[in-house]
Amino acid sequence: MDTLLAAVSRQVGVRVDLHSSDDPLAYYARPGFMTDPQEYSDLLSGLPTDVGALCSIVQGVLVHLFWSERYGLTLSDDRKREVQIRPVARMLARIRALSDRPLTVARPPEQRLVGNCRHFATLLCAVLRQQGVPARARCGFARYFEPDHYEDHWICEYWASTEQRWVGVDAQLDQLQRRVLGIHFDSLDVPPDQFLTAGKAWQMCRAGAADPGQFGILDKRGIGFVRGNLVRDMLALNKMEVLPWDGWGLVAKPEEEVSQDERELLDYLATITLAGNEGFSQVRSAYEQDARIRVPPGWPAR
Repeated sequence: MDTLLAAVSRQVGVRVDLHSSDDPLAYYARPGFMTDPQEYSDLLSGLPTDVGALCSIVQGVLVHLFWSERYGLTLSDDRKREVQIRPVARMLARIRALSDRPLTVARPPEQRLVGNCRHFATLLCAVLRQQGVPARARCGFARYFEPDHYEDHWICEYWASTEQRWVGVDAQLDQLQRRVLGIHFDSLDVPPDQFLTAGKAWQMCRAGAADPGQFGILDKRGIGFVRGNLVRDMLALNKMEVLPWDGWGLVAKPEEEVSQDERELLDYLATITLAGNEGFSQVRSAYEQDARIRVPPGWPAR
């Protein structure tokens, strides 16, 4: 695998030290820019370590914008704007402002922070990292929201040391959503055919194995959407968990303006984001060396 990744890295001009001492598990066990709880770390202290229990806690403090009516909520415009919050520290500040109860006490829906799938995944990721557990948010597409459709979605992965693998967890799927959607798989171990990381979706579309029009959300679909999620997944693997609609440069560029060189870069990103721990050096090197896949200077993270 190292030889293959090194060859692909040379094709796109990325210098990689395959003997780097950087440890992906140590890297993902520490908070990043978005997941650092800062002065609100006390809210994450003393929480259970069981992943299922942590998902219940996350579900008890967040409500998904698109599901709010299912929980009996009619949201004001001010409450809807909570979905624009990026850093976990600001999420926790708002959660505390809505209720001073411990996070272990589920709040009524009207006292939960309004977010989306990215918020569920990122908050769970932050809690796990606070406990020293390697965790990372992943951006991609889920097959379980609509028939014959790959829905824009985020989940969290954590490293299961006993099994030596990354386990996908959908912290958004509470009992109500599982019932409405008819979910029959274990949402604490999401099967790889039910959630596709954006790199896999990109490769399927590029190979003609899937219709790009099946990927997206609402009326926003197509290969350009897959491209945006691929870059956002790359960012998340570098602990920069942006919002699902954050976009600039290569993310926002019209499809007809994407060059062959840029397509080759995207092919490379798909390869290394799917390479597991073996691709960690390439994921870090590409992010550090190529401004096309980094957030721009001065980008607001409020």
